[in-house]
Amino acid sequence: MPLLGLALVLILPFAVLALMPLTLFLRYRASTARRMARGWVAALNVIAFVLSATLFLAAAALTNLRVPHAFPYALAGLGGGLVLGVIGLWASRWETTARGLHYTPSRVLVLALMLVIMGRMLYGLWRAWHAWHHAAGDQSWLASAGVAGSLAAGAVVLGYFLAYNAGVWRRFRSHRSSLQPR
Repeated sequence: MPLLGLALVLILPFAVLALMPLTLFLRYRASTARRMARGWVAALNVIAFVLSATLFLAAAALTNLRVPHAFPYALAGLGGGLVLGVIGLWASRWETTARGLHYTPSRVLVLALMLVIMGRMLYGLWRAWHAWHHAAGDQSWLASAGVAGSLAAGAVVLGYFLAYNAGVWRRFRSHRSSLQPR
């Protein structure tokens, strides 16, 4: 019985890696589906992403004590993500129907964002492995692993979804107010 548990622990990382393409494909399909804009969902998402971005930047500031350039990279990534979110809003297809406001995110932008994140994850794994085995004398392998770049990639995602959900919420509110009788 203990050998079965050990086998599961050893096989689990390989199973996660093997299923990664499937999870990315399913995430892409879900991210590009046509959705109905709901104000309360967008507002809740904005609040959650503001909280997440705040905690993320606080963690990046603490990481900056040990890993050089972690905080500036995270700030730059967040700014880039905010810009991409605005571009994503502009590139989305918006439809007004009798049931409400619907939107379909840009497939090209979602795919590009996913490929950047996937590429950064693979590069980070490779770089961490390489840095772990070849770290310079007094330099931390963590700093050599490219943590600052990984923080920037994560911040791009946070910034994108923060700006995108804020735009959906704004668009929903303006759509709802246009339907109000005057």
